[in-house]
Amino acid sequence: MSTDKRSGGKDLTDSQVDRQNILNNPYALAEIEKAAGIQGIPFAGNTVLLKEQVATFFEVTPRTIDNYIEKFGDELRQNGYVVLRGKQLKELKLSIQENFGNETDFVTKTTVLGVFDFRSFLNLAMLIAESERARLLRQAILDIVIDIINQRTGGGTKYINQRDESFLHSAFAEENYRKEFTSALSRYVDMGNLKYPIYTDKVYVSIFKENAREYRKILKLHAQEKVRETFYAEILDLISSYEYGFAKVLEAAYQKKGGKLNSFEVDRLFQEFESQPHWKPLLEKARNKMASRDLAFRDALHHQLQEYVTPLQRAEFERFIGEKSKELAERLEEAKDVMKRLKERD
Repeated sequence: MSTDKRSGGKDLTDSQVDRQNILNNPYALAEIEKAAGIQGIPFAGNTVLLKEQVATFFEVTPRTIDNYIEKFGDELRQNGYVVLRGKQLKELKLSIQENFGNETDFVTKTTVLGVFDFRSFLNLAMLIAESERARLLRQAILDIVIDIINQRTGGGTKYINQRDESFLHSAFAEENYRKEFTSALSRYVDMGNLKYPIYTDKVYVSIFKENAREYRKILKLHAQEKVRETFYAEILDLISSYEYGFAKVLEAAYQKKGGKLNSFEVDRLFQEFESQPHWKPLLEKARNKMASRDLAFRDALHHQLQEYVTPLQRAEFERFIGEKSKELAERLEEAKDVMKRLKERD
């Protein structure tokens, strides 16, 4: 099966995470619905489609639709497919009668009826392998998702992390804790300047299982681009905790020894430090955030974190491409104004 080149070779029929990321993105859904122009049945403030209408659109048999409902029922129900009975079914029949007359007489004889809203219709489009129309719609979906994210981020996603309102505070705080860490390495560790990248990488590998070089490669960062400027706020917060905490461990070990520590002693201390059980829930959360967001927003897969990937919820799209998200320059301007007011108040 061919896939759209712009999608990076994504095949939505194979990836539930990719499907759900699209279906949870309200900005992409709105554009896809406009582009698709699907006409359905007005029902309960929404528009729905019958199985027969869906089969006609995709040029497959109703039995084919039944097979997909049977195989992917849980996913489709999660995304809006519903079986109507009783009062709800009567209301739907009235809507059909009002809008289509006797064109769908078969509906009057049934006591249960499955219907697709637009979201579950798209879900089905991302599953049906037999339909050329479904394949073309999948290509259009992927194009629109790419265009919407680029449009709302000003043309690129490398620094989408900086659109989060939490980023600026985390970045400022991390910079201060970073100084504590490098100062501790300088004062308490008997090694050359190589100690700074070595123990920075140890922190990275402990948190997200990649050193700086591997991370750069995955995000396609240029030599002059700074790794930490691409980290999400939660990752920066955890790095701050690691670096400040380990700085204090080094200080205590230096005082106990009465002199600088060698590399073997520092390695052993770090191994003990990262093995503390309280890190586990924080690490799992950070890995999930990095792996899931980078796949959805940057189309970047961290192979070492693949098991942590889950679909993003709607709130994540609001956070990074929604109305509350802003360019870093805007955040800095706001912060400057706040600092100025505080200074005037003093």
